[in-house]
Amino acid sequence: MNPIGPVNALYPMPTTLVGATVDGKPNFLTIAHVGILNHGTPQYLSIGLGKVHYSNAGIFENRNFSICLPSEDMMVKTDYCGIMTGKKTDKAVLFDIFYGELKTAPMIRECPVNMELKLHDTLDFKTHDIFIGELVQTYVDYDVMTDGVIDIAKLRPLLFDMASVKYWRLGPSVGKCWNVGKSLKRQKSTNR
Repeated sequence: MNPIGPVNALYPMPTTLVGATVDGKPNFLTIAHVGILNHGTPQYLSIGLGKVHYSNAGIFENRNFSICLPSEDMMVKTDYCGIMTGKKTDKAVLFDIFYGELKTAPMIRECPVNMELKLHDTLDFKTHDIFIGELVQTYVDYDVMTDGVIDIAKLRPLLFDMASVKYWRLGPSVGKCWNVGKSLKRQKSTNR
């Protein structure tokens, strides 16, 4: 193994469009720095936004936001939302927008999965605001579901990689979680 310095090697990450209402208008920002904080109820997710972003003010003001999951075929619009600022560009005109229970967390109908979150807490870093949201509701296009759950193969999420600075796609499944390791478990118990 070779040391390469403190390089974040967790990529690729799902690319998302974070929605917020800023100055009374919907805005979307492309973000891949999304975290899952727990698997219980309530469920908490985090997003890391540079303090320079226009959307931060709207999240602070309305105390909510959305996380929308675009599919691969939304790559051009998703990238555009990451390179243009909402201060000068109305990015919301690109999408068919809807609102859920929170009324000020804009979501995108073209995204197969949309989640609305109410702000739970904020961590204030020197260059970034880390917004922790409590998941209130998830909206899903039935075309990306199989047997009542979101099917990642049908969703075809857009992945972001910082090392190559490229978007990627998923490949086929390679194994079933909490199952493929059972063969090793059985092998270890037989060797006793």
